[in-house]
Amino acid sequence: MRLNRLSFVLVVFFACARAIPVSEATAGSDASADPQPTMERSEHVDRGGRVVGYFASWDVRSKGTRIADLPAKDLTHIYYAFAKIGKDGRVVLSDPCVDIGKCDSTAAVNPGGNFAELERLKGLNPHLKLAISIGGWTDSGKFSDAALTDSSRRLFSESALDLFIRQRPGLFDGIDIDWEFPVEGGLEGNLERPADKKNFTLLLRELRRQLDAQGATDNKHYELTIAASARLQEIDNLEIGQIQRLLDFINVMTYDYHSAPGRTNFNAPLYAARGDIDPSVNIDVTMHAFLDAAVPARKLLLGIPFYGHAYGSVPNVSNGLFQNGTDKPAAWREHDGDWNVLARTRLKNSRYVRYWESKARVPWLYDSTSGTWVSYDDPESVGEKVRYVREHGLGGVVIWELGGDDGSLMRAISAK
Repeated sequence: MRLNRLSFVLVVFFACARAIPVSEATAGSDASADPQPTMERSEHVDRGGRVVGYFASWDVRSKGTRIADLPAKDLTHIYYAFAKIGKDGRVVLSDPCVDIGKCDSTAAVNPGGNFAELERLKGLNPHLKLAISIGGWTDSGKFSDAALTDSSRRLFSESALDLFIRQRPGLFDGIDIDWEFPVEGGLEGNLERPADKKNFTLLLRELRRQLDAQGATDNKHYELTIAASARLQEIDNLEIGQIQRLLDFINVMTYDYHSAPGRTNFNAPLYAARGDIDPSVNIDVTMHAFLDAAVPARKLLLGIPFYGHAYGSVPNVSNGLFQNGTDKPAAWREHDGDWNVLARTRLKNSRYVRYWESKARVPWLYDSTSGTWVSYDDPESVGEKVRYVREHGLGGVVIWELGGDDGSLMRAISAK
């Protein structure tokens, strides 16, 4: 496999400039006055590529994931998913029982919750940075209101810094905003406005201002990032040129391009597959959309999924590729798409045959007996994605999510 020759060497140089935090009056002014992320060369320049892993807080219960076992030595960052927005527009914990061990009826999985475990992990790995991610697919419905006015943006930012930076000094190194999505395209029922496009920029500008002010007090740079959609219509709903000036980097969610029901196609194709009727829906097109919008390559992280999507009742034509399929197959359970589950179950089942699409550079599984078709990533396809990052000078990779691995995908990323 090509993976054995893969060398993950991403040399990322930042032009370092100390920005003076702007006042509240300046924060609403023209983009030319946007505060820039403040970076000290000795502390904040990544000599190699970033390897950011999202950790889903609920994994400690649903999957039995142990934070102590996360591959911290191979990561530059862990992003804790998620915090959410409360009814009054303040940022709050998503699950106090899981997060900090403050439980009403059920016992906490970990004394002190996940935050205590993360603090211990960080203590053992001084290079590791932690960020709190706010939002996510199911908790983005209140972003539009939070970003709507000067006062709502200040309240959102102040509450986030208070809860995660000031109340827990030394634990979190930054804030990640995962708004899915401004203007349109999110979960049905989310409040969405055309004004979200501009208001998202203003929200990030206020966060950048407050993080820089807190950083000046703490003598530390606090990072600000976003999770960005890979779909072109949702990228168009961002003021990318202005936003990227405020951010340390952008985590591009280059996965979920296709899922059941419908025509079988790949979860995270690197390029267009042969015969794909929509050759614009792939990672290469997405990343060039950001690059064409003048986002520096070093600020772009390519998303790698540690999971796949399955289709049911797929006819045995072309080994199931580009055929109509139903939603999840019969007997398909919640976490069956995770790589660590696939690797020990269906990949060892003789009914399932692995195929490789050489143009898209991703595999698929097909069981012609049951009609089950699975798009997923394995060490070979992950290696191809890392190769792409290196060849295009991107800033690194971002993983959704760490609880889906058995160690082999992480080794494909960190291989020398």
